[in-house]
Amino acid sequence: IECVDEIADAAGRKAEVAAITEAAMRGEITDFKDSLRRRVALLEGVSEAHLAQVYRARLRLNPGAAELVLACKAAGLKVLLVSGGFTYFADRLRERLALDFARSNRLEIMDGRLTGRIVPQSWGDIVDGAMKRDTVLRTCSLIGCAPEQAIAMGDGANDLEMMAAVGLSVAYRAKPRVRAQASVAIDMGGLDRLLELFEA
Repeated sequence: IECVDEIADAAGRKAEVAAITEAAMRGEITDFKDSLRRRVALLEGVSEAHLAQVYRARLRLNPGAAELVLACKAAGLKVLLVSGGFTYFADRLRERLALDFARSNRLEIMDGRLTGRIVPQSWGDIVDGAMKRDTVLRTCSLIGCAPEQAIAMGDGANDLEMMAAVGLSVAYRAKPRVRAQASVAIDMGGLDRLLELFEA
Protein backbone atom coordinates (compact mmCIF):
# COMPACT_ATOMS: atom_id res chain seq x y z
CA ILE A 1 0.00 0.00 0.00
CA GLU A 2 0.91 3.66 -0.18
CA CYS A 3 0.75 4.38 3.55
CA VAL A 4 0.32 8.12 3.06
CA ASP A 5 -2.79 7.50 0.97
CA GLU A 6 -4.28 5.13 3.53
CA ILE A 7 -3.61 7.55 6.39
CA ALA A 8 -5.26 10.30 4.32
CA ASP A 9 -8.38 8.15 4.15
CA ALA A 10 -8.99 9.02 7.82
CA ALA A 11 -8.91 12.71 7.01
CA GLY A 12 -11.33 12.31 4.12
CA ARG A 13 -8.58 13.40 1.74
CA LYS A 14 -7.51 10.12 0.17
CA ALA A 15 -8.34 11.09 -3.42
CA GLU A 16 -6.45 14.38 -3.13
CA VAL A 17 -3.38 12.78 -1.56
CA ALA A 18 -3.45 9.72 -3.85
CA ALA A 19 -3.42 11.95 -6.94
CA ILE A 20 -0.19 13.60 -5.75
CA THR A 21 1.29 10.18 -4.85
CA GLU A 22 0.52 8.71 -8.26
CA ALA A 23 1.98 11.70 -10.11
CA ALA A 24 5.16 11.46 -8.00
CA MET A 25 5.47 7.70 -8.60
CA ARG A 26 5.16 8.24 -12.35
CA GLY A 27 7.88 10.88 -12.19
CA GLU A 28 5.57 13.72 -13.21
CA ILE A 29 6.33 15.60 -9.97
CA THR A 30 10.09 15.82 -9.90
CA ASP A 31 10.46 17.34 -6.42
CA PHE A 32 9.60 14.35 -4.22
CA LYS A 33 10.33 16.27 -1.02
CA ASP A 34 7.85 18.98 -1.91
CA SER A 35 5.21 16.45 -2.94
CA LEU A 36 5.63 14.55 0.34
CA ARG A 37 5.43 17.70 2.43
CA ARG A 38 2.23 18.68 0.57
CA ARG A 39 0.69 15.26 1.22
CA VAL A 40 1.73 15.10 4.87
CA ALA A 41 0.32 18.60 5.49
CA LEU A 42 -3.08 17.22 4.48
CA LEU A 43 -2.79 14.61 7.27
CA GLU A 44 -2.87 17.15 10.08
CA GLY A 45 -5.15 16.01 12.90
CA VAL A 46 -5.18 12.30 12.04
CA SER A 47 -4.86 10.26 15.24
CA GLU A 48 -2.00 7.96 16.10
CA ALA A 49 -4.65 5.29 16.66
CA HIS A 50 -5.48 5.51 12.96
CA LEU A 51 -1.83 4.79 12.09
CA ALA A 52 -2.11 1.64 14.18
CA GLN A 53 -5.29 0.70 12.35
CA VAL A 54 -3.64 1.19 8.95
CA TYR A 55 -0.76 -1.04 10.05
CA ARG A 56 -3.01 -3.77 11.43
CA ALA A 57 -5.80 -3.78 8.86
CA ARG A 58 -4.37 -2.50 5.58
CA LEU A 59 -0.63 -3.06 5.44
CA ARG A 60 0.07 -6.45 3.89
CA LEU A 61 3.41 -7.85 2.83
CA ASN A 62 3.83 -8.37 -0.88
CA PRO A 63 3.65 -12.05 -1.77
CA GLY A 64 7.03 -13.69 -1.33
CA ALA A 65 8.49 -10.91 0.83
CA ALA A 66 9.16 -13.06 3.89
CA GLU A 67 10.53 -15.89 1.73
CA LEU A 68 12.89 -13.53 -0.12
CA VAL A 69 14.21 -12.01 3.11
CA LEU A 70 14.76 -15.44 4.67
CA ALA A 71 16.62 -16.68 1.58
CA CYS A 72 18.80 -13.56 1.50
CA LYS A 73 19.70 -13.88 5.16
CA ALA A 74 20.40 -17.61 4.78
CA ALA A 75 22.83 -16.71 1.99
CA GLY A 76 24.60 -14.22 4.26
CA LEU A 77 23.22 -11.06 2.67
CA LYS A 78 22.18 -7.97 4.62
CA VAL A 79 18.73 -6.55 3.94
CA LEU A 80 17.93 -2.84 3.93
CA LEU A 81 14.48 -1.25 3.73
CA VAL A 82 14.79 2.34 2.55
CA SER A 83 11.43 3.99 2.06
CA GLY A 84 9.86 7.30 1.20
CA GLY A 85 7.17 6.17 3.64
CA PHE A 86 7.20 6.49 7.40
CA THR A 87 9.13 5.11 10.37
CA TYR A 88 5.85 4.15 12.03
CA PHE A 89 5.51 1.38 9.44
CA ALA A 90 9.12 0.76 8.37
CA ASP A 91 10.35 0.17 11.94
CA ARG A 92 7.58 -2.35 12.56
CA LEU A 93 8.42 -4.15 9.31
CA ARG A 94 12.10 -4.18 10.25
CA GLU A 95 11.24 -5.99 13.46
CA ARG A 96 8.66 -8.28 11.87
CA LEU A 97 10.99 -9.45 9.10
CA ALA A 98 14.26 -9.16 11.10
CA LEU A 99 15.68 -6.73 8.55
CA ASP A 100 19.20 -5.46 9.15
CA PHE A 101 18.56 -1.79 8.37
CA ALA A 102 15.63 0.56 7.77
CA ARG A 103 15.43 4.24 6.92
CA SER A 104 12.29 6.27 6.31
CA ASN A 105 10.55 9.54 7.20
CA ARG A 106 9.35 10.39 10.71
CA LEU A 107 5.90 11.92 11.09
CA GLU A 108 5.57 14.50 13.86
CA ILE A 109 3.01 13.41 16.45
CA MET A 110 1.87 15.67 19.27
CA ASP A 111 -0.83 14.81 21.79
CA GLY A 112 -1.62 11.64 19.85
CA ARG A 113 -2.26 13.40 16.53
CA LEU A 114 -0.29 14.16 13.39
CA THR A 115 0.82 17.78 13.08
CA GLY A 116 1.14 17.65 9.30
CA ARG A 117 4.93 17.93 9.49
CA ILE A 118 7.93 15.63 9.03
CA VAL A 119 10.60 15.57 11.74
CA PRO A 120 14.24 15.99 10.59
CA GLN A 121 16.49 13.10 11.64
CA SER A 122 20.25 12.89 12.15
CA TRP A 123 20.86 11.98 8.49
CA GLY A 124 18.56 14.59 6.94
CA ASP A 125 14.93 15.48 6.51
CA ILE A 126 13.22 13.39 3.82
CA VAL A 127 14.02 10.12 2.07
CA ASP A 128 13.83 11.01 -1.60
CA GLY A 129 15.56 9.42 -4.59
CA ALA A 130 18.95 10.95 -3.76
CA MET A 131 18.70 9.86 -0.12
CA LYS A 132 17.76 6.31 -1.17
CA ARG A 133 20.88 6.18 -3.35
CA ASP A 134 23.04 7.65 -0.57
CA THR A 135 21.62 5.22 2.00
CA VAL A 136 22.32 2.20 -0.20
CA LEU A 137 25.89 3.36 -0.90
CA ARG A 138 26.56 4.13 2.79
CA THR A 139 25.18 0.75 3.80
CA CYS A 140 27.40 -0.95 1.22
CA SER A 141 30.41 0.86 2.66
CA LEU A 142 29.40 -0.04 6.21
CA ILE A 143 29.19 -3.77 5.49
CA GLY A 144 32.15 -3.91 3.09
CA CYS A 145 30.12 -4.55 -0.05
CA ALA A 146 30.95 -2.97 -3.39
CA PRO A 147 27.91 -1.26 -4.95
CA GLU A 148 28.33 -3.60 -7.92
CA GLN A 149 27.58 -6.51 -5.56
CA ALA A 150 24.35 -4.96 -4.29
CA ILE A 151 20.78 -5.55 -5.43
CA ALA A 152 18.12 -2.84 -5.32
CA MET A 153 14.43 -3.38 -5.90
CA GLY A 154 11.88 -0.65 -6.49
CA ASP A 155 8.69 0.34 -8.24
CA GLY A 156 8.54 4.13 -8.49
CA ALA A 157 10.49 7.04 -9.96
CA ASN A 158 12.16 7.88 -6.64
CA ASP A 159 13.83 4.43 -6.73
CA LEU A 160 15.69 5.09 -10.00
CA GLU A 161 18.81 6.74 -8.52
CA MET A 162 19.24 3.90 -6.03
CA MET A 163 18.69 1.29 -8.73
CA ALA A 164 21.25 2.92 -11.03
CA ALA A 165 23.91 2.81 -8.30
CA VAL A 166 23.99 -0.98 -7.83
CA GLY A 167 24.97 -4.05 -9.79
CA LEU A 168 21.48 -5.54 -10.16
CA SER A 169 18.34 -3.42 -10.30
CA VAL A 170 14.94 -5.07 -10.06
CA ALA A 171 11.62 -3.48 -11.01
CA TYR A 172 8.80 -5.08 -9.03
CA ARG A 173 5.32 -4.46 -10.46
CA ALA A 174 6.77 -1.10 -11.35
CA LYS A 175 5.80 2.00 -13.29
CA PRO A 176 6.77 1.78 -16.99
CA ARG A 177 9.66 4.24 -16.61
CA VAL A 178 11.18 2.15 -13.82
CA ARG A 179 10.66 -1.13 -15.66
CA ALA A 180 12.42 0.29 -18.72
CA GLN A 181 15.56 1.17 -16.75
CA ALA A 182 15.86 -1.92 -14.55
CA SER A 183 18.16 -4.90 -15.14
CA VAL A 184 15.22 -7.26 -14.63
CA ALA A 185 11.49 -6.83 -14.07
CA ILE A 186 9.07 -8.93 -12.06
CA ASP A 187 5.58 -8.25 -13.40
CA MET A 188 3.82 -11.35 -12.08
CA GLY A 189 4.18 -13.46 -8.96
CA GLY A 190 5.84 -12.51 -5.70
CA LEU A 191 9.05 -10.86 -4.59
CA ASP A 192 10.63 -14.27 -4.16
CA ARG A 193 10.66 -14.67 -7.94
CA LEU A 194 13.97 -12.80 -7.72
CA LEU A 195 15.44 -16.03 -6.36
CA GLU A 196 14.92 -17.65 -9.77
CA LEU A 197 17.87 -15.60 -11.07
CA PHE A 198 20.19 -17.38 -8.67
CA GLU A 199 19.00 -20.95 -9.04
CA ALA A 200 21.61 -23.22 -10.57
